[in-house]
Amino acid sequence: MKKPLILITNDDGITAPGLRALVGFMKEIGDIVVVAPDSPQSGMGHAITIDDLLYSKKMILDLDDDESTEEYSCSGTPADCVKLALQELLDRKPDLCVSGINHGSNSSINVIYSGTMSAAIEAGIEGIPAIGFSLCDYKWEADFTQAKTHIQQIVRQAIENGIPPKVVLNVNIPKLETKELKGIKICRQARANWKEKFDKRTSPSGKEYYWLTGEFELLDKGEDTDEWALANGFVSVVPTQFDLTAHHAIQTINNWKLN
Repeated sequence: MKKPLILITNDDGITAPGLRALVGFMKEIGDIVVVAPDSPQSGMGHAITIDDLLYSKKMILDLDDDESTEEYSCSGTPADCVKLALQELLDRKPDLCVSGINHGSNSSINVIYSGTMSAAIEAGIEGIPAIGFSLCDYKWEADFTQAKTHIQQIVRQAIENGIPPKVVLNVNIPKLETKELKGIKICRQARANWKEKFDKRTSPSGKEYYWLTGEFELLDKGEDTDEWALANGFVSVVPTQFDLTAHHAIQTINNWKLN
């Protein structure tokens, strides 16, 4: 029986430990192709390259991976990586696209800014079932093996059952040992925002610059959200859509005197 073809990408770069861990996890499930940025692209959202050249290079990385793994680095954004993979680099349509494992959370409002999730969303737009994975640990040397069982379980179920059309899964894993994880919860996105400010500084050359800082504000007390699940030891799975239409507001706007 033919193995599923899994496209792997991320936003932390092709050598990031989170991606290398995901490569190992996915090799146990299917055939893989990696197309990932050649440098970190965190916070890029759904940016694409339109005013610059886009480069791709076939890679053989000495990172405890099988040299037969097909891998490409890309000079562009995470969304670029998926576009290039589907249009130029793959010889058949992948059965699944997985993005990550991100170093840090992409829960709640963070999904808007996430390069990890934007890569998955780009695949979803192209009709490829897709999942973005994030571990709530920002350390480069984070232990991603704790998430292996749950990640593989979600991927296997997605391949077996399919993901609803025009839906991409946003999966976040709390920073806990495997034995401490309580299970998986299907959630909604928590209502939250960032209370941001800019730290104004002066460079050694005397030029003023700004450094973005902020504090995460959770505005949602619901127990059906991704933030609640993560705080209580569960892996959160949020079905995310890329149709941004506010359907509930259409009738309200129709009542405006526009014509």
